Amino acid sequence: MKDVYRMGIMIRDGWIESAERCPSPNHNDRPETAVPELLVIHNISLPPKRFGGGYIQQFFQNKLDQDAHPYFAGIAGLTVSAHLLIQRDGTLIQFVPFDKRAWHAGQSEYCGRTECNDFSIGIELEGADDIPYTRQQYVSLAEVTASLIRQYPELNADALTGHSDIAPGRKTDPGDAFNWNYYRELLNLEQRVQPDSADQKEIT
Repeated sequence: MKDVYRMGIMIRDGWIESAERCPSPNHNDRPETAVPELLVIHNISLPPKRFGGGYIQQFFQNKLDQDAHPYFAGIAGLTVSAHLLIQRDGTLIQFVPFDKRAWHAGQSEYCGRTECNDFSIGIELEGADDIPYTRQQYVSLAEVTASLIRQYPELNADALTGHSDIAPGRKTDPGDAFNWNYYRELLNLEQRVQPDSADQKEIT
């Protein structure tokens, strides 16, 4: 598959070249015929509603120190991951290559299809349901989404959903604080840039 470079984002072998790599052991292969067809947006903050500290990275790598905060004792034994984390300043940290199956959705259903991990990409925003996300996060999310749509033909702008939508009653993220309209506006702007424009090129 060709690599796509757009607005500073290039995906090569399932990894964003400009993202910090923080490999998680919590992933496996997708089913043989499965490809990314859905993008699931989550939020996470550790401890809840506190940002920074590197605890999310530790959590997804099974290295969380449960003595660092009382909340951590209840989650330290979980084995979960997402493909990508977007921090409050828009920085990208990638845990799992996009062609692999990250463990982010859990028990889930989308348009009658279960096991959403099989065919989805999970992106975590550092945040909480009731705390506004930053402009930098929306910009990074839109840029990443546009690049993913160009990289994976089965993924499109109609296949964007929240964790709460595929696991209703069990999950609430990304919450009411997430502005879907603003996100889609930025994504539309990103997608207006044609593949042969000055700020995008394909690398074979």
